[in-house]
Amino acid sequence: MAAVISDLGATTTAEPPAPARSRRRGGSAWARRLVLVIAGLYFLVPLYAAFRFAIGTSDGGVSGAVFAGIPAQDGFLDAITLTVRLAVIALVITLVLVVPTAVWVHLRMPRLRRVLEGVTLLPIVVPPVVLIIGVLEVAPPELKGTPDLLALVYVVLALPFAYRALDSGLQAIPLTTLVEASRSLGAGWGRTLVSVVLPNLRSALLAAVVLTVAMVFGEYTMASLDQYQTFPVWIVVFQQANARVSVAVSLLALLGTWALLWLISLVDRRRQSPEDT
Repeated sequence: MAAVISDLGATTTAEPPAPARSRRRGGSAWARRLVLVIAGLYFLVPLYAAFRFAIGTSDGGVSGAVFAGIPAQDGFLDAITLTVRLAVIALVITLVLVVPTAVWVHLRMPRLRRVLEGVTLLPIVVPPVVLIIGVLEVAPPELKGTPDLLALVYVVLALPFAYRALDSGLQAIPLTTLVEASRSLGAGWGRTLVSVVLPNLRSALLAAVVLTVAMVFGEYTMASLDQYQTFPVWIVVFQQANARVSVAVSLLALLGTWALLWLISLVDRRRQSPEDT
Protein backbone atom coordinates (compact mmCIF):
# COMPACT_ATOMS: atom_id res chain seq x y z
CA MET A 1 0.00 0.00 0.00
CA ALA A 2 2.80 2.45 0.85
CA ALA A 3 4.44 1.71 -2.47
CA VAL A 4 1.19 2.42 -4.31
CA ILE A 5 0.74 5.73 -2.45
CA SER A 6 4.30 6.74 -3.18
CA ASP A 7 3.81 5.89 -6.83
CA LEU A 8 0.62 7.95 -6.94
CA GLY A 9 2.40 10.88 -5.28
CA ALA A 10 5.24 10.66 -7.71
CA THR A 11 2.77 10.56 -10.57
CA THR A 12 0.82 13.60 -9.39
CA THR A 13 3.93 15.70 -8.73
CA ALA A 14 5.77 14.81 -11.90
CA GLU A 15 6.55 17.59 -14.34
CA PRO A 16 4.59 17.81 -17.61
CA PRO A 17 6.16 16.17 -20.64
CA ALA A 18 8.75 18.04 -22.64
CA PRO A 19 6.42 18.70 -25.63
CA ALA A 20 3.84 20.32 -23.32
CA ARG A 21 6.50 22.56 -21.77
CA SER A 22 7.81 23.56 -25.18
CA ARG A 23 4.26 24.38 -26.39
CA ARG A 24 3.67 26.49 -23.28
CA ARG A 25 6.93 28.40 -23.77
CA GLY A 26 6.19 28.88 -27.44
CA GLY A 27 2.75 30.28 -26.64
CA SER A 28 4.13 32.75 -24.10
CA ALA A 29 6.83 33.86 -26.56
CA TRP A 30 4.21 34.53 -29.23
CA ALA A 31 2.10 36.47 -26.69
CA ARG A 32 5.08 38.68 -25.80
CA ARG A 33 5.82 39.30 -29.45
CA LEU A 34 2.20 40.20 -30.11
CA VAL A 35 2.19 42.70 -27.25
CA LEU A 36 5.42 44.27 -28.53
CA VAL A 37 4.02 44.53 -32.06
CA ILE A 38 0.81 46.18 -30.83
CA ALA A 39 2.77 48.61 -28.64
CA GLY A 40 5.11 49.41 -31.52
CA LEU A 41 2.21 50.11 -33.87
CA TYR A 42 0.52 52.25 -31.23
CA PHE A 43 3.56 54.54 -31.08
CA LEU A 44 4.89 54.35 -34.63
CA VAL A 45 1.72 54.78 -36.66
CA PRO A 46 0.98 58.32 -35.33
CA LEU A 47 4.63 59.27 -35.81
CA TYR A 48 4.55 58.00 -39.39
CA ALA A 49 1.36 59.94 -40.04
CA ALA A 50 2.94 63.10 -38.65
CA PHE A 51 6.05 62.54 -40.77
CA ARG A 52 3.99 62.05 -43.90
CA PHE A 53 2.08 65.23 -43.15
CA ALA A 54 5.30 67.18 -42.61
CA ILE A 55 6.93 66.10 -45.87
CA GLY A 56 3.74 66.39 -47.92
CA THR A 57 3.29 69.14 -50.50
CA SER A 58 0.21 70.94 -51.76
CA ASP A 59 0.27 69.03 -55.06
CA GLY A 60 0.27 65.63 -53.34
CA GLY A 61 4.01 64.96 -53.56
CA VAL A 62 6.67 64.70 -50.89
CA SER A 63 9.62 66.96 -50.11
CA GLY A 64 12.18 67.21 -47.32
CA ALA A 65 12.56 70.95 -47.71
CA VAL A 66 10.45 71.56 -44.62
CA PHE A 67 13.14 70.00 -42.40
CA ALA A 68 15.98 71.82 -44.15
CA GLY A 69 14.25 75.16 -43.75
CA ILE A 70 13.57 74.92 -40.01
CA PRO A 71 16.60 76.98 -38.85
CA ALA A 72 15.60 79.83 -41.16
CA GLN A 73 12.09 80.16 -39.75
CA ASP A 74 11.25 83.43 -38.04
CA GLY A 75 11.92 83.29 -34.30
CA PHE A 76 13.21 79.71 -34.24
CA LEU A 77 16.80 80.45 -33.24
CA ASP A 78 15.70 82.95 -30.58
CA ALA A 79 13.28 80.42 -29.09
CA ILE A 80 15.90 77.66 -29.08
CA THR A 81 18.53 79.95 -27.53
CA LEU A 82 16.17 81.06 -24.77
CA THR A 83 15.06 77.50 -24.04
CA VAL A 84 18.63 76.21 -23.89
CA ARG A 85 19.52 79.03 -21.49
CA LEU A 86 16.58 78.18 -19.25
CA ALA A 87 17.46 74.48 -19.38
CA VAL A 88 21.08 75.09 -18.38
CA ILE A 89 20.15 77.37 -15.47
CA ALA A 90 17.43 75.03 -14.23
CA LEU A 91 19.67 71.98 -14.60
CA VAL A 92 22.61 73.45 -12.68
CA ILE A 93 20.47 74.72 -9.80
CA THR A 94 18.50 71.47 -9.62
CA LEU A 95 21.58 69.26 -9.43
CA VAL A 96 23.29 71.54 -6.89
CA LEU A 97 20.22 71.37 -4.67
CA VAL A 98 19.12 67.77 -5.13
CA VAL A 99 22.38 65.78 -5.24
CA PRO A 100 23.85 66.81 -1.84
CA THR A 101 20.41 66.70 -0.22
CA ALA A 102 19.59 63.21 -1.49
CA VAL A 103 23.03 61.87 -0.50
CA TRP A 104 22.80 63.40 2.98
CA VAL A 105 19.30 62.05 3.57
CA HIS A 106 20.32 58.56 2.49
CA LEU A 107 23.35 58.62 4.76
CA ARG A 108 22.28 60.46 7.90
CA MET A 109 18.49 60.78 7.91
CA PRO A 110 16.92 57.81 6.10
CA ARG A 111 13.65 58.31 7.98
CA LEU A 112 13.15 61.59 6.15
CA ARG A 113 13.14 59.94 2.73
CA ARG A 114 9.35 59.63 2.77
CA VAL A 115 8.99 63.25 3.80
CA LEU A 116 11.32 64.39 1.04
CA GLU A 117 9.45 62.30 -1.50
CA GLY A 118 6.19 63.95 -0.45
CA VAL A 119 7.70 67.43 -0.64
CA THR A 120 9.08 66.85 -4.12
CA LEU A 121 5.64 65.68 -5.29
CA LEU A 122 4.03 69.03 -4.51
CA PRO A 123 4.96 70.64 -7.87
CA ILE A 124 2.97 67.89 -9.60
CA VAL A 125 -0.05 68.40 -7.35
CA VAL A 126 -0.19 72.20 -7.75
CA PRO A 127 -1.56 73.24 -11.18
CA PRO A 128 1.00 75.10 -13.32
CA VAL A 129 -1.36 78.05 -13.79
CA VAL A 130 -1.70 78.54 -10.04
CA LEU A 131 2.04 78.12 -9.52
CA ILE A 132 3.18 80.66 -12.10
CA ILE A 133 0.55 83.23 -11.06
CA GLY A 134 1.59 82.89 -7.43
CA VAL A 135 5.25 83.24 -8.35
CA LEU A 136 4.57 86.35 -10.41
CA GLU A 137 2.72 87.90 -7.48
CA VAL A 138 5.41 87.32 -4.84
CA ALA A 139 8.59 87.51 -6.96
CA PRO A 140 10.98 90.36 -6.18
CA PRO A 141 11.03 93.24 -8.66
CA GLU A 142 14.59 92.40 -9.71
CA LEU A 143 13.44 89.06 -11.17
CA LYS A 144 10.18 90.15 -12.71
CA GLY A 145 10.45 90.64 -16.44
CA THR A 146 13.56 88.44 -16.70
CA PRO A 147 13.79 84.84 -17.91
CA ASP A 148 15.71 83.95 -14.75
CA LEU A 149 12.41 83.89 -12.85
CA LEU A 150 11.06 81.31 -15.28
CA ALA A 151 14.24 79.26 -14.83
CA LEU A 152 13.70 79.22 -11.06
CA VAL A 153 10.15 78.01 -11.57
CA TYR A 154 11.49 75.25 -13.80
CA VAL A 155 13.73 74.19 -10.94
CA VAL A 156 10.63 73.57 -8.85
CA LEU A 157 9.00 71.60 -11.66
CA ALA A 158 12.13 69.49 -12.17
CA LEU A 159 12.43 68.43 -8.52
CA PRO A 160 10.09 65.39 -8.73
CA PHE A 161 11.88 63.95 -11.76
CA ALA A 162 15.45 64.69 -10.69
CA TYR A 163 14.97 63.50 -7.12
CA ARG A 164 13.43 60.18 -8.09
CA ALA A 165 16.13 59.47 -10.64
CA LEU A 166 18.85 60.16 -8.07
CA ASP A 167 16.99 58.30 -5.32
CA SER A 168 16.84 55.17 -7.47
CA GLY A 169 20.54 55.48 -8.25
CA LEU A 170 21.45 55.88 -4.57
CA GLN A 171 19.45 52.79 -3.63
CA ALA A 172 21.32 50.76 -6.24
CA ILE A 173 24.81 51.41 -4.82
CA PRO A 174 26.40 50.66 -1.41
CA LEU A 175 26.48 54.33 -0.49
CA THR A 176 27.41 53.92 3.17
CA THR A 177 30.29 51.58 2.39
CA LEU A 178 31.67 53.86 -0.31
CA VAL A 179 31.50 56.97 1.86
CA GLU A 180 33.03 55.29 4.91
CA ALA A 181 35.87 53.86 2.82
CA SER A 182 36.59 57.25 1.29
CA ARG A 183 36.45 59.02 4.63
CA SER A 184 38.74 56.43 6.24
CA LEU A 185 41.33 57.19 3.56
CA GLY A 186 41.33 60.86 4.52
CA ALA A 187 39.06 62.34 1.86
CA GLY A 188 36.77 65.21 2.84
CA TRP A 189 33.07 65.38 2.14
CA GLY A 190 33.54 67.39 -1.04
CA ARG A 191 36.17 65.04 -2.43
CA THR A 192 34.07 62.03 -1.48
CA LEU A 193 31.03 63.42 -3.24
CA VAL A 194 32.88 64.38 -6.42
CA SER A 195 35.34 61.48 -6.72
CA VAL A 196 33.41 58.56 -5.19
CA VAL A 197 29.66 59.14 -5.13
CA LEU A 198 29.05 60.95 -8.41
CA PRO A 199 30.93 58.45 -10.63
CA ASN A 200 28.71 55.69 -9.24
CA LEU A 201 25.62 57.81 -9.97
CA ARG A 202 26.50 58.41 -13.61
CA SER A 203 23.38 56.74 -15.00
CA ALA A 204 21.09 58.40 -12.44
CA LEU A 205 22.63 61.80 -13.14
CA LEU A 206 22.21 61.37 -16.88
CA ALA A 207 18.59 60.37 -16.34
CA ALA A 208 18.01 63.45 -14.18
CA VAL A 209 19.64 65.63 -16.84
CA VAL A 210 17.49 64.23 -19.64
CA LEU A 211 14.27 64.48 -17.62
CA THR A 212 14.99 68.07 -16.62
CA VAL A 213 15.93 69.15 -20.14
CA ALA A 214 12.91 67.36 -21.61
CA MET A 215 10.66 69.10 -19.09
CA VAL A 216 12.02 72.52 -20.01
CA PHE A 217 11.72 71.82 -23.75
CA GLY A 218 8.13 70.61 -23.30
CA GLU A 219 6.68 73.11 -20.81
CA TYR A 220 4.18 75.50 -22.38
CA THR A 221 1.78 76.89 -19.77
CA MET A 222 4.18 78.79 -17.54
CA ALA A 223 6.27 80.21 -20.38
CA SER A 224 3.14 81.38 -22.16
CA LEU A 225 1.69 83.07 -19.06
CA ASP A 226 5.07 84.65 -18.34
CA GLN A 227 5.01 85.96 -21.93
CA TYR A 228 8.23 84.33 -23.10
CA GLN A 229 8.42 82.60 -26.47
CA THR A 230 10.28 79.44 -25.57
CA PHE A 231 10.55 76.45 -27.88
CA PRO A 232 7.10 74.92 -27.13
CA VAL A 233 5.45 78.34 -27.22
CA TRP A 234 7.06 79.02 -30.60
CA ILE A 235 5.73 75.70 -31.93
CA VAL A 236 2.17 76.56 -30.92
CA VAL A 237 2.38 80.13 -32.26
CA PHE A 238 4.06 79.12 -35.52
CA GLN A 239 1.53 76.34 -36.05
CA GLN A 240 -1.03 78.97 -36.99
CA ALA A 241 1.18 80.11 -39.88
CA ASN A 242 2.69 76.82 -41.07
CA ALA A 243 1.45 73.59 -39.53
CA ARG A 244 3.87 71.40 -41.50
CA VAL A 245 6.92 73.16 -40.08
CA SER A 246 5.47 72.95 -36.57
CA VAL A 247 4.92 69.20 -36.90
CA ALA A 248 8.42 68.72 -38.32
CA VAL A 249 9.99 70.59 -35.40
CA SER A 250 7.98 68.51 -32.93
CA LEU A 251 9.21 65.32 -34.57
CA LEU A 252 12.82 66.49 -34.37
CA ALA A 253 12.39 67.34 -30.70
CA LEU A 254 10.97 63.87 -30.02
CA LEU A 255 13.81 62.19 -31.90
CA GLY A 256 16.31 64.27 -29.94
CA THR A 257 14.83 63.09 -26.66
CA TRP A 258 14.99 59.48 -27.81
CA ALA A 259 18.62 59.97 -28.84
CA LEU A 260 19.46 61.26 -25.37
CA LEU A 261 17.76 58.28 -23.74
CA TRP A 262 19.66 55.93 -26.04
CA LEU A 263 22.89 57.71 -25.09
CA ILE A 264 22.14 57.13 -21.42
CA SER A 265 21.67 53.40 -21.97
CA LEU A 266 24.84 53.25 -24.08
CA VAL A 267 26.94 55.00 -21.41
CA ASP A 268 25.48 52.74 -18.73
CA ARG A 269 26.32 49.60 -20.70
CA ARG A 270 29.92 50.73 -21.26
CA ARG A 271 30.26 51.46 -17.56
CA GLN A 272 28.90 48.08 -16.52
CA SER A 273 30.71 45.93 -19.11
CA PRO A 274 34.14 45.95 -17.38
CA GLU A 275 32.50 44.93 -14.11
CA ASP A 276 30.63 42.08 -15.78
CA THR A 277 33.79 40.73 -17.32
